[in-house]
Amino acid sequence: MDILTSKSNGILMIEFNRPDKKNAITAAMYQTMADALKEAEADPAVRAILIAGKPEIFTAGNDLEDFMKNSSQDAIGERPVTQFMVNLSRAPKPVIAAVAGAAVGIGTTMLMHCDLIYTADNAKFSMPFTQLGLCPEFASSMLLPQIAGYPRAAEKLLLGEAFSAKDAYEMGLVTRVVPADELRAFANAQATRLAALPASSLRATKSLMKSAQTAAIDAQMMEENKYFGTMLSAPEAKEAFAAFFQKRKPDFTRFS
Repeated sequence: MDILTSKSNGILMIEFNRPDKKNAITAAMYQTMADALKEAEADPAVRAILIAGKPEIFTAGNDLEDFMKNSSQDAIGERPVTQFMVNLSRAPKPVIAAVAGAAVGIGTTMLMHCDLIYTADNAKFSMPFTQLGLCPEFASSMLLPQIAGYPRAAEKLLLGEAFSAKDAYEMGLVTRVVPADELRAFANAQATRLAALPASSLRATKSLMKSAQTAAIDAQMMEENKYFGTMLSAPEAKEAFAAFFQKRKPDFTRFS
């Protein structure tokens, strides 16, 4: 299974399990995660959710071959990735992310919708949307400037270059950095602490913190989807994807 899910001691674990492909995410994987989050919302036995990857990699982001195969089949709002991100952003229960290794593209974007983000000291983050001829997704163009301030957000989103766990912590993107060999145990311990607290208090506290932003996040997602859908079929993105599959550097100089 490319996504492993399990429930234990009040915690739903969702784990990327495709290390041979650097945990690149397919539509089927998104659907599994979307369904798991929706089921957790209605399951009183689930009191906290933990999303994790492998010690060497969180996720390389979208599986580009699968992404291109499925990108024209459904409207953006109906795709499994959208279902997953909407369910994540609206999850009423606390969501913890445990990040080790690379978190590329949506691997970084999804963290902005989690509540506690614990990262190993070997983590690397990147949002290379402009390098693919695309734009930010799932409200990251709004949330990252709010989290990090406009200048730092602009550097990460416009250049799309990778940045370290230390940088992520200093800009407020992650909650805490821990040694790589301690990450999973630490994240599990924090999830266990949450699961032991009154579930109604956790839901109310999370709702109060996030409710003022819910409408704005939904609106920003819709606005980004409009740009993203148009840019996906534009010449720049076609050149970027062709270059990726041909293992060459893209040439954007002929596009204005």
